[in-house]
Amino acid sequence: QFVGLVSTDLRSCTMGFSVLVSACACVCVCVYVSAAPLGDEAENDRPIIGILTQEVDSEVMRKFGNTYIPSSYVKYIESAGARVVPIRLNQSFAEHEKLFKSINGLFLIGGAVNLETSDFARTAGFYFRLALKANDQGDYFPIWGTCLGFQLLTVLVAGENLLSKTTAENVTYPLNFSSEALSSRMFSSFPSELRRALSEEPLTANFHHYGVTKEAFMNNEKLTGLFSVISTNIAQNGAEFVSTIEGRKYPFYGVQWHPEVNRFQWNPHYSFPHSSNAVHVSSLLAQFFVNEGRRSTHRFSDAAEESAVLIYNCNPVYVEKISAYEQSYFF
Repeated sequence: QFVGLVSTDLRSCTMGFSVLVSACACVCVCVYVSAAPLGDEAENDRPIIGILTQEVDSEVMRKFGNTYIPSSYVKYIESAGARVVPIRLNQSFAEHEKLFKSINGLFLIGGAVNLETSDFARTAGFYFRLALKANDQGDYFPIWGTCLGFQLLTVLVAGENLLSKTTAENVTYPLNFSSEALSSRMFSSFPSELRRALSEEPLTANFHHYGVTKEAFMNNEKLTGLFSVISTNIAQNGAEFVSTIEGRKYPFYGVQWHPEVNRFQWNPHYSFPHSSNAVHVSSLLAQFFVNEGRRSTHRFSDAAEESAVLIYNCNPVYVEKISAYEQSYFF
């Protein structure tokens, strides 16, 4: 664990924290509408990604709100040419379903809530099932999970919690690519020099105590049937854990590491890689996921309803003195 008061995401992506009741402290009144499809040949050049809010587990942070999104994730998505809608937890399934039909992808952040009983996990599961159904019907909808979000994807697919101790706390690693990496959608367009750097240089930041070992992953037919293992790493306790996955059929992606910190987090107490190669990796992965969102035809019915839900309606709070983040949005 980090010393002092830090944010849930970079503390460890651990499990078993108390489930919090979601509430909205920010005046982000969200009005949701049904999707209106684009033309068959048109690319969606106004993608909007929904980032699922997460329960706050720090008492000192809770004075700002009960749920939050670190600003680094928002900047990560915006830097690739998309806008962000915060998905609040304290909504009905009907409201979530309407929002699903208006956004172009879902982003699951890292954090420290229970992967089975939290509102974060419950709401993510609802969107995941909607995405499965939509993609099966030819309605393209991508999902990305980082750290805890990655872990949650494995729980949703496997139907059980397969996590074990794979401590990689405040360390950076190169990726140990699998044989499927070169043909993966995530990395196939990377310049060969950057792929080599990613496999040789410590460009990926890790802040977790739990993960899915390669053995546990490969022994689960549900996981291997839906996901390809793109990379693995060796934890500080010697366990080999899966660090990058990609959906075989579905546009679902997960990383146990944190690409967003390479460009948008600067606390000197933590191992945030800021080399030119690290920045390039972060940039290309953000662009990749946003471009996946461009393939979604979901959209709001008019600009006013769209504007009402964007995160621009909210102000981030400066939290560097009580968190590993510089800024976070609270709801």
